[in-house]
Amino acid sequence: MPVGRRGVLAGALGAAAGALATPASSALAARGRPRVRTGIELLISSRYATLRGQRVGVITNPTGIVPDLRHEVDVMHADPGVSLVAVFGPEHGFRGTAQAGGSQGFYEDPRTGLPVYDTYRKSGLDLAKVFTASGVDTVLFDIQDVGARFYTYIWTLYDSMVAAALAGKRLVVLDRPNAISGRRASGPVLHPEFATFVGRKPISQQHGMTVGELARLFNAEWVPADAGRPVSLEVVEMTGWSRGMYYEETGLPWVPPSPNMPTVDTALVYPGTCLFEGTQASEGRGTTRPFEEIGAPYGDWRWAEALTALELPGAAFRENYFTPTFAKYSGQTVGGVQLVVTDRHRFDAVRTAIAMLVTLRRTYPAGFAWRPDNWIDKLTGSAYVRTSVDAGLETDAIVAGWRDELAAFRALRAKYLRYPDRGGSR
Repeated sequence: MPVGRRGVLAGALGAAAGALATPASSALAARGRPRVRTGIELLISSRYATLRGQRVGVITNPTGIVPDLRHEVDVMHADPGVSLVAVFGPEHGFRGTAQAGGSQGFYEDPRTGLPVYDTYRKSGLDLAKVFTASGVDTVLFDIQDVGARFYTYIWTLYDSMVAAALAGKRLVVLDRPNAISGRRASGPVLHPEFATFVGRKPISQQHGMTVGELARLFNAEWVPADAGRPVSLEVVEMTGWSRGMYYEETGLPWVPPSPNMPTVDTALVYPGTCLFEGTQASEGRGTTRPFEEIGAPYGDWRWAEALTALELPGAAFRENYFTPTFAKYSGQTVGGVQLVVTDRHRFDAVRTAIAMLVTLRRTYPAGFAWRPDNWIDKLTGSAYVRTSVDAGLETDAIVAGWRDELAAFRALRAKYLRYPDRGGSR
């Protein structure tokens, strides 16, 4: 009996499911150290047991890969063991072609022929209607997060959970590592009146959780209030991941989760230096080191000198000049600093960024300015940081101001942590 192309591919994929490898994972295995296995790998290894009899749609982006770098949409589409009927594209799009604040709209994926629905900036009943129109029974979510409250993919997850509950759909999260480890929860907690797509619910600025852990927290604490009931949720957990791991230790290949998140080094500083989006200084978009390079037309060597004198733990600063190719000051040379992380275990991205804001304003009082729309308040989750910096408070005094709310979030967070911590948490 003839075997179709899809059947041949499915056989090859099934045989390879337990042996997906990369140079990084092979090197770890050679040292006797197993690599992390993500939710999608375990789903494939189970022959999609949790999806049997279901019409499936997946919310994903370029990070939704298996370890040999094939995209999971291509893998699942070629496998008769799963009925993949739709793809849902978040910010930047499913294949990752759109810049910040953009998406790809509705289209048919040229490679698979699958319909791709645009979910960016859709929520509630509007998003529920998209899920209903797609004809899916189960929505999969698989996107690599970077651990910051204002990185929008976790709110795409939240909005999808609410919409799935409203539409009577199941939602399955395929878990992936927190790229900057899962130990540290730090920074201010969002105040509900400041809720936007860069922060829907009261979690800390650096949350220290995986998307699977966040999904369980969301479903227990907030989805019922917004949808009338929790969503039917399943999380396919990883194996081999512990809370102290940084992404390079997982043995998994790094794929930029968005155009301005090229490396794990970027992700390390992002929960702090993204705050410069709320100022009229450049946060380094349009350079090869976004969020590591910060500058403004008035910047010079004095900022690096002032920051170096603070001896901030795990951080060093280099006097730096750069010319962004897009975004703020495109085509103009600006001066400032390059932030270098010298000790990941001592580095606190949020406290470091507050020190940078305080020092920038103090060094250049005539030049420093916030964005006129008070975007900083949406990023930090309240007006507290902006008003404290304007009042001339020192870094430690500002950080002390969110101590109680952070302690309360840490206690809530602890109820939903699922992975071991081999070493002390912070």
